[in-house]
Amino acid sequence: MEMETLTTKTTPARRRRLRPRIAMVSTHGYVAANPPLGAPDTGGQVVYVLELSRKLAQLGFKVDIWTRRFEEQPEREVVDENVTILRMPCGGKDFIPKETLLNKLPEWVEHALRYIDRHDYAYQFINSHYWDAGVASQRMAEALGIPHVHTPHSLGAWKRSQMKADAPEEVADLDKKYNFPVRIREEQALYRACDLVVATSPQQFDLLRSEYNLPADSIRMIPPGYDDTRFFPVSTASRQALRESFGYQGKVIFSLGRLARNKGFDLLIPAFEVAAARKDDVWLHLAVGQVSSDPGNSPLLEEMRGLISQSPYRDRIVLSDSVSDEELADRYRAADVFALSSRYEPFGMTAVEALACGTPTVVTTHGGLYRALDFGVHAIYADTLDKEEFGIALLQATKYDRLRERLGRLGSQRARSLFTWTGIAQQVLRELEDRLSPESLLDPQPSFVPAGTTPSFV
Repeated sequence: MEMETLTTKTTPARRRRLRPRIAMVSTHGYVAANPPLGAPDTGGQVVYVLELSRKLAQLGFKVDIWTRRFEEQPEREVVDENVTILRMPCGGKDFIPKETLLNKLPEWVEHALRYIDRHDYAYQFINSHYWDAGVASQRMAEALGIPHVHTPHSLGAWKRSQMKADAPEEVADLDKKYNFPVRIREEQALYRACDLVVATSPQQFDLLRSEYNLPADSIRMIPPGYDDTRFFPVSTASRQALRESFGYQGKVIFSLGRLARNKGFDLLIPAFEVAAARKDDVWLHLAVGQVSSDPGNSPLLEEMRGLISQSPYRDRIVLSDSVSDEELADRYRAADVFALSSRYEPFGMTAVEALACGTPTVVTTHGGLYRALDFGVHAIYADTLDKEEFGIALLQATKYDRLRERLGRLGSQRARSLFTWTGIAQQVLRELEDRLSPESLLDPQPSFVPAGTTPSFV
């Protein structure tokens, strides 16, 4: 197979012989081939970007994942033969939280455009992730004269309204901590400037229309996916062996995620007490990242430890650090129930992975995933802000064996029918093909167009 070099310019004829190229942009967090999940600003979005990139590569593309370079990270990192991470510096060598990265992005864009010009890269389109990367990618797309697809992952207006409802007396502090006024302003401009906004749930689609006044034809609803070669059910004997290896006893409720208040782990602990008071063999295992970059989350870990220490069922609550990526699927499989406890959740990738592994799942109604599931068939869902309702849902899922068997079997079938990465990648490409001219699919635009001479987009 002919390999593209970094030292020679490519002619249009040579470009046609090479794989078409896609730029994926995710500027914040620790984006890596093997990301440290649970590290600051490093969670489901990084998994989403990596998995979608791998599937697009399998469908015949070469994918560059663009991110920020900081600490001692290398400029280039190979994920596989056709997926490469490219890191551009901005704002120095220290980690910068996503809430305060905006003012550093012009420097990042300048480095990225110079790199693209130097290596004569020609992209079919840019797919950006989260609003900071969206702002940077819009500038890149305009300079390069190529389409820009943006995936928000979460919406500032929604996150602000949920936080305001949870702590109305702290609105001014929340705006300062999370930079909501600036974020929402930038989102408004970004969503109108890019060529397509990808909503990851029906709820997010509705919010883009109601809160940001976007026309329906500028939005497509494409859910996140999961890797069906990793997340799948196993036999009862294999599951029992996993339980023994993890030291599980009784009925285990499992939840995991990064340290963030919106994940609702502090809601899960009192809800667990509702179930534990009625069933004496139920346990709660929490795997939570121990560090957060979010300015409002600093006291959260100690708050959770305080809730556990004060609980009458503290001997049945286990709090541990993040689960390694290699162990993740087996942790899902070993649990009796998985709980997605979020206060607000654009989608809920961990719940999809748990469903795919055949683990009965209780899902928050403050997110988009539950709308794709039938209650009592694929999963149980509950208002996680209502301790009693959430707790009874957990109790039902642990108490009734026939219900748990049905949820595990039909939940995994539902996940496989809707959420595999191959299907998600095909949906993204289909949307782009509808917006690209046939000629541009065969012969990409020149890799660098000076600002002010951007060609029109067909």
